[in-house]
Amino acid sequence: MRVVSLSSLKGGVGKTTVTLGLASASFARGFRTLVVDMDPQSDASTGMDVTLGKHLNIADLLSAPRASQVKNAIAPSGWTRSHKGNVDVLLGSPASMAHDEPTLTKKQIWRVEEILAAVEDDYDIVLIDCPPSLNGLTRMAWTASDRVAIVTEPGLFSVAATQRAFRAIDELRRGVSPRLQPLGVVVNRVRPQSIEHQFRIDEMKEMFGALVMQPELPERVALQQAQGAASPVHIWPGESAVEMAANFDLILDRIVRSVQLAEPENAAS
Repeated sequence: MRVVSLSSLKGGVGKTTVTLGLASASFARGFRTLVVDMDPQSDASTGMDVTLGKHLNIADLLSAPRASQVKNAIAPSGWTRSHKGNVDVLLGSPASMAHDEPTLTKKQIWRVEEILAAVEDDYDIVLIDCPPSLNGLTRMAWTASDRVAIVTEPGLFSVAATQRAFRAIDELRRGVSPRLQPLGVVVNRVRPQSIEHQFRIDEMKEMFGALVMQPELPERVALQQAQGAASPVHIWPGESAVEMAANFDLILDRIVRSVQLAEPENAAS
């Protein structure tokens, strides 16, 4: 099982949308996929067509991480009702905010790792949708992860925010979790005709080189439409959805290569 965190340092950059796009790509390819919704807004759970309130959730597990209860906080995505495959959600909750402390004990920082250990044999890939901050929830998620992808958009503050994120990843890797590495920067909501956007992207490439991931993700209404309908983008109709699905496939390819994840024998249909 390989674990990838999707993070940002501010809200509104489409971090959850990118998480859902990668979950769609992983589901379409046939990986046994788990999405862990650690953002207190719980939008990933909603976007994967899961009704909140019927199961335990991430807040319950963070309060009492008993292995016997982990599967009671995991629900199948509604995506599987009409399409073959295995994609589940460890449900989010606004109550998880109580665990988003600026400092953590050694026991607390390994809590998500402890939770995921209970399902180690059940999934190929875990995608963690982190809150838009560098407090406790994000640090717990990173400690349990093999890679971290930083989601940003090409704006004025993107370079400085990305620098802060990379410094935090390096500090956590050296101090707590040696296997942790940055996957790179996902540049989201790009308007290709915008001179300002191109300037900011060039600025990031100059500073971070190959860590700026390709492809950049253009701003497309189809992505918001699929998310609003709680549908995987890979089955959403239209050329725009096909374009975005192909983009997420390419980012998933980078994840697969980076963590040396074996391709599934049988892809979902």
